[in-house]
Amino acid sequence: MEKKALEDVSLQITPGECVGIIGETGSGKTTLVQHFNGLLKPSSGKVYVEGTDLSSPRISWPDLRQRVGLVFQYPEHQLFEETVFDDISFVLRQRGIFSSEEIELRVKSACGLVGLDYEEFSNRSPFELSGGEMRRVALAGVLVQEPRLLILDEPTVGLDGAGKREILREIGELRRNGKTVVMISHTVEDMMDLVDRLIILEGGKILTSGSPAEVFSFLLQRGKLTFLAPFVFRLMGDLRTHGWDLPEQIFLVEEALPVIDRFLRRTQVKSPVEN
Repeated sequence: MEKKALEDVSLQITPGECVGIIGETGSGKTTLVQHFNGLLKPSSGKVYVEGTDLSSPRISWPDLRQRVGLVFQYPEHQLFEETVFDDISFVLRQRGIFSSEEIELRVKSACGLVGLDYEEFSNRSPFELSGGEMRRVALAGVLVQEPRLLILDEPTVGLDGAGKREILREIGELRRNGKTVVMISHTVEDMMDLVDRLIILEGGKILTSGSPAEVFSFLLQRGKLTFLAPFVFRLMGDLRTHGWDLPEQIFLVEEALPVIDRFLRRTQVKSPVEN
């Protein structure tokens, strides 16, 4: 009954890069990122984080997981403390090396990073918050450790439109501040304004990687996993094949509409005025 979850996967993520990992359900996305902080260990091959071989017997797992923060799907399900402050500060308090003043400063900083007002939220119960607010509390609980690499597994899944926009806005701010980010998402449109590079997994292997335009063009040319390409990107490609002079790197409806409108205005043939 054994099955190889990953095979011949080789990749490198550079500091400050934002990488999106997409693929069908069961393609190995979550399995892959759980190797980055040692939750899973490869049966063959090596994983290096900042030059450190994770198979080394001298590795400090608490130190590694402080440097590599992993936010699971539905992280708000892991909230359990009575107040937002206690939940965000839990790991720091467990480590026992920080003063109460330093813990408070770190919690304030983490709240600021995810757009939570410390004074308003710190003493509230996390279970009284909206879905988007709960997710931001869970994200702050990882950021409070000041990780150098942040891994987000389906960060917008299950959120309504407002909650999704809130989380994407905060991820974008982290990205602009130079945080190294790895995102898994089924909704590729969520990634388009954030990622430098996409990696496509298929059956536990890397099918292709590159810029979003390169990756989606590859999928359409090969006729593989074409549903992963945003609908607007596919539509624009179809229109270009029919002679429409349209740019290639269009992924969102709000980008496509003015471009199409300008093309139609340029090509519109006016009927002669009848007397």
